Amino acid sequence: MMDWTDRHCRHLHRLLSRRALLYTEMVTAPAILHGDRDKLLGFGDAEHPVALQLGGSDPAELRAAARVGAAFGYDEINLNCGCPSDRVQSGAFGAVLMTRPDLVAECCAEMIAASPVEVTVKCRIGVDEQEPEEVLPRFLETVSAAGVDRFTIHARKAWLQGLSPKENRDVPPLDYDLVMRMKRDFPHLHISVNGGIATLDAAEGFLDAGLDGAMIGRAAYHNPADILSAADRRIWGEAGDMRAEDAVKAMLPYIEAHLGQGGRLHQVTRHMLGLFAGRPGARGWRRVLSEGASRPGAGPELVVEALARVEDLQQAA
Repeated sequence: MMDWTDRHCRHLHRLLSRRALLYTEMVTAPAILHGDRDKLLGFGDAEHPVALQLGGSDPAELRAAARVGAAFGYDEINLNCGCPSDRVQSGAFGAVLMTRPDLVAECCAEMIAASPVEVTVKCRIGVDEQEPEEVLPRFLETVSAAGVDRFTIHARKAWLQGLSPKENRDVPPLDYDLVMRMKRDFPHLHISVNGGIATLDAAEGFLDAGLDGAMIGRAAYHNPADILSAADRRIWGEAGDMRAEDAVKAMLPYIEAHLGQGGRLHQVTRHMLGLFAGRPGARGWRRVLSEGASRPGAGPELVVEALARVEDLQQAA
């Protein structure tokens, strides 16, 4: 979810669900050690619970980055061993680490030693010509021996040669059964499934089948209200769904504050385009924000205008 789940996106998603665990974009350990930490890692108190997703393959760098992330107040430090992008491969981390479980274990041991908050791993079932039935159990066994108890498994291979990152999200077939077998074979581990989950019904199905969690990525981004606003009630049994209209109104003070700090409207509203997906007025909502939010001087009144169009159409429907 690089370039997607920034702090503005997470603030919106937290309004829709109080309980769902949110993740940052993947941030590389070298960037944290040598870059603008406040810009890379800063987040609002309202975002909790939120996990910092790290990329890297150098144990010493990851140890230092995990210490910094924990000091910033993140609730979890997650090592990404699943991203297939070319940028990640060139740095010898991400999904290519599925070929080096011993190195992942060493990295995680260093991170655990430095972090007072839990260290977790997100991985694939394998890469390229690997046999997932052989590779994934060894990966889990090796890395869990270093002290990792929580894994999120993207239930498809990553093809690092021949497929683009976009194709890697859809082309390799999903193998949910293998993830389920891993939970049976490693009952002491907290195992969540990821990949191709587009509805709360699907997520509940995995939980009912015995998995400990379900991670929803693109679907939650493109259709956040349908997935996140009912999650607290359906998954955790808590009352009070947040309507998309109310989430928009609750975002207005946040937008005002962002603009007051020199930010631009589109930096926030680009994450709000899917709030009314599938509902009357959705197209107009997207058009008003897409065309107007990047204009100089655009402010919260544009969001109010777009919302009024949605509400007018819904009343007429």
